[in-house]
Amino acid sequence: MSLRSVFAEAGGTSARLKSLFVRFIAVFLFLALFCSIPTFFFPIVTTALLVFPDFCLIALGWLLKQRGGFSPLFFQGLERLIYFVLFPALLFLNIARTPLEPATATGLLWTAALLIGGGMLLAMLAGPLLKVGALQLASAQQCGFRFNSYIGLALASRIAGESGQTTMALLIGFAVPMANLAAVLPLARQAKLNLFKELLSNPMVVATLGGLAFNLAGLTLPAPVEMFLGRLSAAAIALGLMCVGTGLMFTSLKAHWPLVSYQMAVKLLILPLATWLVLPYTPFDAETQRTILLFAALPTASSAYVLTTRMGGDGPLVAGLISLSTLVSLATLPLWISFL
Repeated sequence: MSLRSVFAEAGGTSARLKSLFVRFIAVFLFLALFCSIPTFFFPIVTTALLVFPDFCLIALGWLLKQRGGFSPLFFQGLERLIYFVLFPALLFLNIARTPLEPATATGLLWTAALLIGGGMLLAMLAGPLLKVGALQLASAQQCGFRFNSYIGLALASRIAGESGQTTMALLIGFAVPMANLAAVLPLARQAKLNLFKELLSNPMVVATLGGLAFNLAGLTLPAPVEMFLGRLSAAAIALGLMCVGTGLMFTSLKAHWPLVSYQMAVKLLILPLATWLVLPYTPFDAETQRTILLFAALPTASSAYVLTTRMGGDGPLVAGLISLSTLVSLATLPLWISFL
């Protein structure tokens, strides 16, 4: 490739990015003007504004992938960086430095177990109810109980303050091993892989167990180490949300629409509804209840696609489910949050 062609390609990419940036700013200003309308008669709009910045990051990620001129290898490398480095650092830091009160921790542990277990059982019912294939069921059923940690941690602090983010970190910490075990088990059975090897090599599981062990041992992170992990954690949220946008793909939805609709109903409607009905009878305070409801209403995890493709599952089906679940949650999350 000649030097002239390199500069020409770079100039074309720069022009596309400039045009994309102008369009994004125009749309953002329009939405900002719309959001400035008084919300006295529309209380749900106030709640919707809380999720607006994070979904802007998701939209920006999608736009950059579609119109930004970046190589697909760039986004693949970024996803690996987040999955193996940034997000495990965020998870470990939040769990390791969070004081664990036995009563609260036990209550959140049982809450996470009930939500993951209930979602798993409901998701598995798609097999006998819809008569779907074993591979499709093993791939799609994880979308009925797995959760998008990026969106959860990003929203928790705005909905319930710093204590809300701490509660969300604990819920994620307790739920990650359970969710990964429930997701890996059927896929490992289909692919005939070693279940324990898959679990122990999962960076989320390693970070969670490491953070819990560090916390329960009564250890304290040295200030430089905590600052280092804090820098990595700060990058994880924004980049993680943008990568959610880069992964939006609406494939294989029409061919498996009954299965897709069922799993979305379980994750975005049935689980949050059951949680909302039970929460008033729990001993948790209002902020903790809001965080638990947010956790129950989160869309499915974008990492489900990575797990499915690595283990020989139906990747396009899971990618479509993740994408549609993320978009629909833009409407369902404010609805559930406004109920408390």
